[in-house]
Amino acid sequence: MEESVLVNKAEKYLREISNDSISLDNIDDFDDFKSLYFKLDDRLNHLQKLKDDMDAQGYTTPFTSLSRYGTKAVSEVTLDEVGENSRHNQIFRMKANAKKNILDRVKSAIDSHKIAIGNLKQFGYVKCDSCYKKYSIEEYKKTGSKCSCGCKSFTFKINKGATHRIEIIPFLPLSGNYMVLMSNFSSYGREALKRVLAILKQERKGVVKTISLVIRFKDENNRIIRKNITLDSEYVANYEEEVRRIYGPRVRIEALRFHRTKPAIIDDKHARTALAIAYVRYCENIILNIKDDILKRRLSDFKRINNYDDIISEFENQSPEFIDRYDVDAIEAWRKAQINNKLKELNYLDKFGNMKRALKRDLKVRDNIYRSTFVNISSALIIWDIFRYYMTTSFNSRRIDSGPFPYIRVELDREQRKVFQTTYTKVIEILNDFTDIKIIPVYEMDLLLYEKFKFEKQIKNSNIKFNHVALGAGLIYENSDIELEEISNAFNINESKIKKEIKNIDNIKNPKSDKSKKFLDLIKK
Repeated sequence: MEESVLVNKAEKYLREISNDSISLDNIDDFDDFKSLYFKLDDRLNHLQKLKDDMDAQGYTTPFTSLSRYGTKAVSEVTLDEVGENSRHNQIFRMKANAKKNILDRVKSAIDSHKIAIGNLKQFGYVKCDSCYKKYSIEEYKKTGSKCSCGCKSFTFKINKGATHRIEIIPFLPLSGNYMVLMSNFSSYGREALKRVLAILKQERKGVVKTISLVIRFKDENNRIIRKNITLDSEYVANYEEEVRRIYGPRVRIEALRFHRTKPAIIDDKHARTALAIAYVRYCENIILNIKDDILKRRLSDFKRINNYDDIISEFENQSPEFIDRYDVDAIEAWRKAQINNKLKELNYLDKFGNMKRALKRDLKVRDNIYRSTFVNISSALIIWDIFRYYMTTSFNSRRIDSGPFPYIRVELDREQRKVFQTTYTKVIEILNDFTDIKIIPVYEMDLLLYEKFKFEKQIKNSNIKFNHVALGAGLIYENSDIELEEISNAFNINESKIKKEIKNIDNIKNPKSDKSKKFLDLIKK
């Protein structure tokens, strides 16, 4: 396929995705749920095919072709040739930029679809009406909507205990338009985006990826050879032995360099950006619905603030015809005078032209609510969702399927767990009071994650079947002062199931019988 044809084909397909809005109004209905999943999954396969075609045509390094068109020696170049080369370079550079940009959009669209599909897979499953076998929606599609027993009748079940936030799906950059969406954020939205990205980009302690060495040795003809070599991370502790094994015992190491990688919590740029945009846009929608109720409680005169905003918005973009449109200072002075006249009419200014104390105080309170509360809602929500994901899933399940968080680390180290030290108590109070979102303030989430990862190592070789949602809830109960009822409500699981897992935790951590002690000794080996 020609390069320009492939670019046009990709742009056309992304435009089709952009024009196809997504609704979650009847997502509880299986037909609507299935239709949305099948559509997103088909799109993902098509986008992946586009990306493979682009990779095959060198879209990952589009500017390398420019180096093929160099100039001749200066004495051989005529003025016409210089101009011709310049025009050619400009054309090739424009084509290279087009390739780079479209590949970037396709990658963003792929990761956005992965996030959406991951949330849908966690949201619900189907159960055969004949043999009662459970299928994920992914398995249901692969089997051709037919059970292994031959039955084609299924019942749709919502997985309330799983970690998902399907409400973010309509807010994802599914068409790869993340740059457009980022430019549309309000000032506090941009600040919220920055904070969420910082959370998702939290890096772990550097891990050695490769080792570069400069070595010197004598070959078979007794000639001195100097060579650059690279070893993998498995030779960090014994790189000298490995070099001597390959090049002989008399080899000399002249230079040594360790190349370290610092993987982030979400270890992919496009996935981080898509998640951050979706959560911030979703939270902006929440704020739009609840801000008036919050401000009515906190401000002394809510109506006065609205009147003030109306006056500001009325004149902030007006320009009188009698003032030159390029005279910015004069236009600003006119706007300020008009605003002050309106404020005086409503008695919002004192006789000296200064804003009255009550209005000034309300403006300050509102600004503080935006800066300290609204801007942190998306951070609080994504911290809770990631925390819950780690607490309610097993090590093996995270390794096989990352669920609603593509490219998430299977386990976090101490450095990465630092982002879970902030609790956002005030934000959680507001979400619980004004929305249907269920969150509980959990202090020292970083230490709870440490306990979870440590417990996973203890049960690594065990064949005990755990209810991992109840297990995570049980670990929170065992290591905090939160009431069992609160944890049960937040995790959507019965208290009896949590109590059962608490007993399993206690038996593994503190074995009482000799039989239990021998069993634990075996699984530790």
